[in-house]
Amino acid sequence: MNAERLKHFRRLLLDQLRQKTEQVRSDQAAALDFQDDGVKDSVDLSVLDLNKEIALRLGERSSQVVADVDQALLRMKEGSYGICARCSKPIDERRLEALPTARYDAVCQAAIESANGEDDDIHTL
Repeated sequence: MNAERLKHFRRLLLDQLRQKTEQVRSDQAAALDFQDDGVKDSVDLSVLDLNKEIALRLGERSSQVVADVDQALLRMKEGSYGICARCSKPIDERRLEALPTARYDAVCQAAIESANGEDDDIHTL
């Protein structure tokens, strides 16, 4: 991959990192903002607990995206960005446009998902 394309993907990753970092902060703040308003009804408390759990899980998901972006930026620095971690073949740039954090090419990703039972109908991505 040439330097200009790498710069393009780096910008995509940094933009995604900024967005997700802000989202993590927002999700964490939302989880902390759910407060007991003094109502002691068991249904209200259950709803409050559920809302807290949802906010925390959204924050966890965003945190994982931040970690994936960090890993992609590290691969870029190491010179392995855009190379499949499984077969060492180049990852199609169209795939990287859609998923800049991709670690595997489409064939290897499908094989991994099939082996994990995630989606038996996927043959190529």
